[in-house]
Amino acid sequence: MTSSVIAGKMTKKMINVNEYSTLLRRSLPHVIRNEAENEHYTRILESLDAKEDPTPAERELAELLSVLIERFEDEHYTLKRATPVETLAELMAVNNLEQRDLVDIFGTPSVVSGVLSGKRDLTLDHIRRLCERFQVSPEVFL
Repeated sequence: MTSSVIAGKMTKKMINVNEYSTLLRRSLPHVIRNEAENEHYTRILESLDAKEDPTPAERELAELLSVLIERFEDEHYTLKRATPVETLAELMAVNNLEQRDLVDIFGTPSVVSGVLSGKRDLTLDHIRRLCERFQVSPEVFL
């Protein structure tokens, strides 16, 4: 194996420059700009990850592809934060609850309806009771 210095720094385990160059020429990694490229690089990464004993060059390419894929996915698949009402609706769905099942928390059916329709805000007392009921952090409602 040829020892080498990559990008001016010694790597943890020396990378065979010829092997790494060949891998780069085959895969031509670059900034991912669309879903097709993301899928292409994901397939390459999966094939590298499936190797029983990857070479240092293969591990280096896998790390590079991981960075590129993560950047693309962070930019294109970032989840927006759920509103308190969306969070409550999801908790109700997961727990198979209906509006009437929350009257003990909100006091009256009209308050439950007002909160779920977005016409009324959750109070701190509502949040405290919801957190106790669903065993979640108050942060999910704030």
